[in-house]
Amino acid sequence: MPIDIKNLLTLMAEKDISDIHFKADSVPALRVRGAMILATNLAKMSADDIEAVAAQLMNKEQAAAFAADKELDLAYSLQGVARFRVNVYRQKGTVGLTLRVVPVKLRTFEELNLPIESLHKLGAESRGLILFAGITGAGKTTTLNSFLNYLNENHQYRIITIEDPIEYYHADRKSTIVQREVGLDTNSFAAALKHILRQDPDVVVIGEMRDLETMQAAISAAETGHLVLSTIHTLDAAQTVDRIVDAHPAHQHAQVRQQLANCLKGVVGQRLVLSKDGKTRYPATEVMVGNSVVRRHLLEGKTSELRKVLEGGAYYGMHTFDQDLLRLRGEDKIDDATVLEESSNPEDVALRLKGLSAGEA
Repeated sequence: MPIDIKNLLTLMAEKDISDIHFKADSVPALRVRGAMILATNLAKMSADDIEAVAAQLMNKEQAAAFAADKELDLAYSLQGVARFRVNVYRQKGTVGLTLRVVPVKLRTFEELNLPIESLHKLGAESRGLILFAGITGAGKTTTLNSFLNYLNENHQYRIITIEDPIEYYHADRKSTIVQREVGLDTNSFAAALKHILRQDPDVVVIGEMRDLETMQAAISAAETGHLVLSTIHTLDAAQTVDRIVDAHPAHQHAQVRQQLANCLKGVVGQRLVLSKDGKTRYPATEVMVGNSVVRRHLLEGKTSELRKVLEGGAYYGMHTFDQDLLRLRGEDKIDDATVLEESSNPEDVALRLKGLSAGEA
C-alpha cells in the first residue's frame, strides 16, 4: 500500500520536525530541534516505497530531469500546512529523499529572535552586498526571507529573486517582487544574472552564492548601485570574506578585496542553538557592518583581525557569535554547556562564563 505523503508531511509540520530523510531498507530519520532521531516506531521502507513517495512529489518534467541527472531540488506545497524543500537523489542504486519544512508564514525579526536594531540598520542600505552566512540548517534562508519581507513592507523597491527552489512566496506590499526559480524560470543562477540588470531591479536576491561566476555577478550588481542579498555556506564573517576572495584566481585577490571593501555592507552569520529546556532553538548571530575600519581590514587582507573589530563595534550594530551566546546565557535562554559547545573561542568564553557565574553567586 503506497504511503500517503500528504499525511506524513502534515505530521512533520505539526511535530516540529525540521527535516526527514528516507533511504531504502531503513526507517525514516528525523531532525528534531537539531538532533537526528531514527523513527524506530515506523516500519523500514523499501526502495519501491521511496520511489512511490518521490513519484508523488515530482511532476512529469521533474521526474524526467531526475532520471537524466540522478539528483533534483524542488519545492512542494501542501495547502494551508507548509512548503517543503525536497532533494531527490540516488544512493546504492536506489532513490533517496530529504525533505525540509519551510513554514508558510513569513516571520518578523522579533518572532525569530533576531538582532532587530542591527537588521534595521542594514535594511536602511539602498545599495551594496549583504550576505547571510551559516552551515546547512542554520536558518540563514529563513533570516534572508525575513529581511526581504522587511524591505517589502518598508520600501518602494522592485525586487527580483533567483532561487533554487523558491521556498517562501512573497506578495507585493510596498515593493513589487518577481521570484524566479532555477530550472522552472531560468536555467541557472549565472544565466539569470546575465540578464537581471535589464529587468530594472532595485534589489537582487540570489538564493545562494555557490560558485565563482555567481559571486562575480553578485559583486558586479552591488558595485553598479543595486542592493544584493544572498546566502553563503560559511561559519562566520571572516570566513565569508576569505571564501569569496579564495574562490578567485590568486592574481585577482587584491582586486576582489578592493571590490568587497567598496560594496560589502554587512554579513549576518547564524547558528541555531538548543534552548535550556530543550524545547526550542534560538539563533546565535554574528553581525559585521561595513564601516571604515572593516573596509580598511578588507582592503589590507587582515580578516583575522575582524573579530576584534566586531567585538568593539556595538555602536554600529556589530557583535561576535561568542558575545551573542553570552547574551543568550545571560537571558537564561541557554546553558553553559551550549555556550561552550557553540562558541568560536571556548577558552575565552569559559573565562567569561566564570565571571557570569561569580556575578550570580
